[in-house]
Amino acid sequence: MIRTAPGEAVTVVTLDRPERRNALTPELLDRLETAVSGVDAPVLYLRGEGPAFCAGADFDTVQGLDPDSARDFARKGQGVADALETADAVVVAGVDGHARGGGMELALACDVRVATPRATFAESGVKLGLFGAWGGTARLPEVVGAADAMDLALSGRAIDAAEARRIGLVSRVVDDPRAVAEEIATHPRDTLRLVKERLRDDADRATQERREIEAFATLIERHGKTVRERFEEGQ
Repeated sequence: MIRTAPGEAVTVVTLDRPERRNALTPELLDRLETAVSGVDAPVLYLRGEGPAFCAGADFDTVQGLDPDSARDFARKGQGVADALETADAVVVAGVDGHARGGGMELALACDVRVATPRATFAESGVKLGLFGAWGGTARLPEVVGAADAMDLALSGRAIDAAEARRIGLVSRVVDDPRAVAEEIATHPRDTLRLVKERLRDDADRATQERREIEAFATLIERHGKTVRERFEEGQ
């Protein structure tokens, strides 16, 4: 099940299948993509119910795949990851417990990854003769660098929250990841959207800088008075 709790500032999307460690079937991937696409709040907080964030692909589903259905399943997973990455909302993954395979790949697609001290991460597919195909081979090196990506993907080893923080897989280790989402949501919606857009931009440097100038000018036009007031107040 995918549960959505809409909020004015933060919408919470919960992977709610704790008896299967929130593993995802094709149907649940479709529901998750629909949930992500329907978020209107400035911040989306993605979490898992129970002792795991997400175990990735449902094992029963994987066992029943042939090459054609495997392609379809991978496309669905990549579609969800792309929806998270390109959402207008800032997407915060709150990882409490295991994030394995596709679960880790969905977290990689989020804008901010925050872990609790109980969180662990692994690209464990290699132990089954497989690998994650929901965009992880592209995003993992971008997030943690080539050396750590190779190590994690080829060994399949699990790392704890402290090591995930050290290699840049998560940005914070806290007891309450949702508080980070709520903190981000205190800032103006249009500023969050433009900052995300600029940081996600993969154009050449000159184009990025030109777009940065225009985005800055837009925000000055909208928030210039507020900026002056806060400077005067010493904030």
